[in-house]
Amino acid sequence: MSNREDKKGIVDFLRQHMEKKTVAFHMPGHKGAAFYEEFGYGGFLAALADADITEIPGADNLFQAEDVILATMKKYERLYGAKKSYLLVNGTSGGILASILSTVPKGRKLIMARNCHKSVFNALALAHAEPVYVYPELISEYGISGAVPPDEIKRLLEQNPEAEAVILPSPNYYGICSDISAIAEAVHQAGKILIVDQAHGAHLKFFAEENTAMVKTCSHFDCTGSPAVKKAVKLPRPAEEQGADITINSIHKTLGSFTQSAVLNVNTDRIDLDALEDKLQMIESSSPSYLLMASLDMNAEIILQHGKELFARWQENLEFFYKEAEKISGLKIMRPKSSEMDSTKLNLDMSRLGLSGDMLEEALMKKGIYCELVTGNILMCMSGIGNTREDYERLLLALREVANDNNEKLFFADKRYKGKCPDFGPLEFCRIPVEKVRVKIDDAAGRICAASIIPYPPGIPIACPGERITEELAVYVKKLRERGEKVIGVTENGEITVGK
Repeated sequence: MSNREDKKGIVDFLRQHMEKKTVAFHMPGHKGAAFYEEFGYGGFLAALADADITEIPGADNLFQAEDVILATMKKYERLYGAKKSYLLVNGTSGGILASILSTVPKGRKLIMARNCHKSVFNALALAHAEPVYVYPELISEYGISGAVPPDEIKRLLEQNPEAEAVILPSPNYYGICSDISAIAEAVHQAGKILIVDQAHGAHLKFFAEENTAMVKTCSHFDCTGSPAVKKAVKLPRPAEEQGADITINSIHKTLGSFTQSAVLNVNTDRIDLDALEDKLQMIESSSPSYLLMASLDMNAEIILQHGKELFARWQENLEFFYKEAEKISGLKIMRPKSSEMDSTKLNLDMSRLGLSGDMLEEALMKKGIYCELVTGNILMCMSGIGNTREDYERLLLALREVANDNNEKLFFADKRYKGKCPDFGPLEFCRIPVEKVRVKIDDAAGRICAASIIPYPPGIPIACPGERITEELAVYVKKLRERGEKVIGVTENGEITVGK
């Protein structure tokens, strides 16, 4: 019997994982049942299977909400100050697809950040739209994408007047935020629509409110590793307050709903709601999960009733973490100087101790701490509304132990571990192939990509249809697969799809 046949299945894995009593610095943001139990939903969780219903009388209809579902939508309109909020059961991905399909007519152009999530590239294929890429700034030390420059958006709008909309992620996976206000001004001056993929920033609205009511001090690291000026953990304003026409928020990532639940907010009168609603019902499941929608309702109620204390607690825990992390020898927190940061993302770097991100992740997992994402030297820990002070204390203790175990390896800054993600730069864009064939990765250099190649996470394509695959990129993909990493677009036997 093969190893695959030996595995018992999802339930057995989940039971075993729950028994480990791990600390979750990964999505979803609720971090487990204790969050719901704290606010009186323990009984509902215990009877969850009994709440798994369909559109029975009185249960309303997601695609013609007039009763209980509409009431939950209204809660999100109140929470985000949106003109209209839609519940999503296909994640932010579904909201992105519907937003693009409803604003970009067939064959027209979409100006998009090259580090957009794969769902944007999927929307391009469905809309038969042409991409115009805007390349984010590069955080050269780590080889990752930074903020999207407003001037580049403005330049591309002038060069592509037939473009219908602009889309970008903010924050990106690492918490780096773009200047949405400046981008919105450029987009609206050109008479276009701005869509912000705020999947990783559903919490920003509530931190913005919290920061108007409290001022605390905390020492941070900047990107050089030296202590910066003491200041509050003050997160950027949400895109809803910076002029975005549509924002899509993955409530499940950092707040208190179940995985795959999200909310789309329409913030201006520029959006054709009939067109958007038509695409939403086209994209989303015709059998929407009432459990997912119920979790969105629980999240909304908890924030409406207890948001002030929850976000004050989260902020205090972040300040505690950053202050204590500063004392750990060999630990650096990635905080680019040139960009606003979502400080709920803890980007850890122990390369000065000779540890890559993969090595640090493995060391923490052995101590029962599971994190969200590894990229080169960075291990990103995603905090959420459900993380407790004990979670941060356990993470700090584990980091101290790792530092002590490796302290004799402390390198000088110019000799630290060189494990950053490679920068492939802009790939040559050719026509998207019509005729396709599969080839081995070893034979892919110089061929035209016909199906996106996407390391997951973070779900950002490193090669898109129409781009020419370089030798460096092909080698990198092969190394990822050899290490057992998930790469969408690569078959089990190491083949990718290219033009004939």
